[in-house]
Order: sequence, then structure tokens, then C-alpha cells
Amino acid sequence: MAELLMTRMGRGSQYFWSLATIIVVSAVCFAFSSLMGYRTVAFILLVTVSVLAITLDILPVLSAAVLSAFTWNFFFIPPRFTFHVETSEDTILFFMYFIIAMINAALTYKLRQVEKASRLKEERANSVKLYNTILDSLTHELRTPIAAIIGATDNLQQNKNLSPENTMQLIAEISKASLRLNQQVENLLNISRLESGHIKPKNDWCDVGELIYEVVNTIEENNPGRTIHISLDQRLPLCSIDKGMLEQVVYNLLNNAVIHTPEGSSVEVVVNCPVDLLSISISDDGPGFRDIDVKDIFHKFSRNRRAGTTGSGLGLSIVKGFTEALGGSVEARNRPEGGARFNITIPVKTISLNMQA
Repeated sequence: MAELLMTRMGRGSQYFWSLATIIVVSAVCFAFSSLMGYRTVAFILLVTVSVLAITLDILPVLSAAVLSAFTWNFFFIPPRFTFHVETSEDTILFFMYFIIAMINAALTYKLRQVEKASRLKEERANSVKLYNTILDSLTHELRTPIAAIIGATDNLQQNKNLSPENTMQLIAEISKASLRLNQQVENLLNISRLESGHIKPKNDWCDVGELIYEVVNTIEENNPGRTIHISLDQRLPLCSIDKGMLEQVVYNLLNNAVIHTPEGSSVEVVVNCPVDLLSISISDDGPGFRDIDVKDIFHKFSRNRRAGTTGSGLGLSIVKGFTEALGGSVEARNRPEGGARFNITIPVKTISLNMQA
């Protein structure tokens, strides 16, 4: 906060506010001087200098300290309205005040600089940690599909006598790996869009039920043997929403459920839209959130509900970012009967399919 204030104020403005603050505080103390002694005023002025040292640069603060010392001498130390000091005790007190005010200003500013340096050091350490996390998570997630594509294409090029079945199998592996690679690139681009703040939904009328079926079919094609159950409200209306963003939200949640549950697990999608509020619930009967706090799962690069799972840790942070960009909210919880559940609610404009017909 102090650095932000200094950045917004130039050096001239800092001098003005530092000196003006001392003048205002001195004027208030002078107005109540009949109720307090001049030694009490000294403490008040020292506190004022300390506050200025927390927010302003060193030279304006030192100027304020000098002004406070001479203001205290002229207006408060007897005899008033003169720089002459009668008693040796008050003379010593004045010089001690002057020295303490200067030291206090310098030390407070120095402490602030040390705190700033410590904070910058911590931020650099966090940046290095985040960089390493990105490399660790993306190296595997990008290398695996690339290796699969290279291996499959090498087989196709070198083995001219492959059977049609083997050829189709290799082509399917290339397709699956390409989709996985494309998804990782999409996630990186989406995270970049979210962090830049340049993301605005482009709403249009969308058949949410059709979108759900399309995403589920894509997930099932890439995960043979896995069946996802869909439950749609039969009166589900058309919704005005950004289809691309909603599609990414649903895809990432379903993909997350498939990745983090063992073969044979049940995944269910429930969709309804009561009173212009689109509600999507995705649940599974897998292990749930065991080794990570539920409130942390939407953080970037948070990973693994169980050991041995893959994923870059970007999917759920994109889910949260896109859902909030659509004006909605997302929450996650462990199901009492076991597994995890994600609930999404998004306010939307709707139109009944019957009315449209």
C-alpha cells in the first residue's frame, strides 16, 4: 500500500503532504494546548512522523521531522512564540526530540525498505517455484502425446505391410494424442486469457442439452469403456450464454472426473434450469478429494486427488475463471456416499423451446 501511494505521488506532492500533515496536527494540538502539556504534544508529533515514514519517502519524512521539532519549540515550549528556551531541561528535551524524530524517521523508513526487499525476495522465490511447477507438469503432459504421435507416425512410415486393423489403430492413437495435445494448448491459452483480464463472454442462444451430449461423446470417444450418465430436465429451455466457454467448463470437469477415477467408476451429469438459473452438477463415485483441501482445488497447478493420476492442474482453474466470467459460481465437495461433486450455477436469459416452435 505504501509503495502504491508513493508511486502515485511525486516527490513534490510528498513534500507537500508531509509538511501539511505536521502543520495540521500542530494546529489541532495548539487548539487543545490548554488541556495537554507540551511534552504530550511531543509524543503526538513523534507518532505523526512515524506514520509519515510508513507511507512516504525518506527526504519528505526528514523534512517533516525537522519542521515538527521547530514547530514544537516555537508554539509549545515555554516561552511560546520564540525559539528561545529558558531552562536547560527543556533545551536538552528539545535536542533529544530533534534527534529522536530524525532517527525514528530514518529507522522506520529503513524497516520499510527491509520489508520490501524481503517481500521481493519471497516473490522471486515463488516465481521460481511456479516456473518449476509449470515445467514439471507441462513437460509430461506435452511430451506424452507428442511421443505417441511420433511413434505412431514412424510405424506408419516404416512398416509398409501393416494390416488395415493395425493402421486404423495407429491412426486412432495419433488422433487421441493430437486431441490431448490440443487440449493442453487450449488450457494454456485459456489461462493466459483469464490472467490478462481480456475475456468477455459472447452470449448467443444455445441448446445446453445438445452441448452436453456433444461433450460427453467426445469424452467417451477418448476414453473407451467409460460411460457417462446424463440426466436432463425435459423442459430445458434455450439459454443465452457463451457456448465456447460453457463447453470448456463442462469438458474440463468431465475430463477431470475421468482422469481422477478408476475404470468402472460412474460419472453423472445432471442439468436443469429453474427460473433463469442454469444448474449443472457433475458427480462421480471415485476416491473424492483426499490429499488436497477442497478449497484449494481451483488454484492453478493444484493436482492429484490420488497418486498416479495425470493432468497439468490447469483444468479446474479454467473452470472457475470461465464460470465467474459468465457471472456464475462453482463449488466442489465430497459426496457423503463417496466420490466428488461439482455444482455450477449460472444466471442466464432463457426462451422456451415450445414458445420457439
